[in-house]
Amino acid sequence: QLQLVESGGGLVQPGGSLRLSCAGSGFSLDYTAIGWFRQAPGKEREGVSVINNIGATNHADFVKGRFSISRDSARNTVYLQMDSLKPEDTAVYYCAAEAFMARLSLVPEDYDYWGQGTQVTVSS
Repeated sequence: QLQLVESGGGLVQPGGSLRLSCAGSGFSLDYTAIGWFRQAPGKEREGVSVINNIGATNHADFVKGRFSISRDSARNTVYLQMDSLKPEDTAVYYCAAEAFMARLSLVPEDYDYWGQGTQVTVSS
């Protein structure tokens, strides 16, 4: 069974950093695209960053230059490094797998499997 588990969320001050982890089980992340998405209360879920099966990446405009995404194949884990965090980054962050196409889509509807989410709060 395909499972994704996020971890690493928490409370951080503006300008601070967090690293989120997305650990896969039941499948290899090497053959999928893994996207990070976020959803704040009252807002639509939005794509943040994605890495595909060959290591190509894509980022939403609002995180370019601040966030980076990477994959550790040995750990079957994808990371989202978040730097220069802003209060507007506060949201539940989800990772998701596109198991069949492995594209660089930032559209939530293109993804097949989702983790449970981890809360990121940026506040002074």
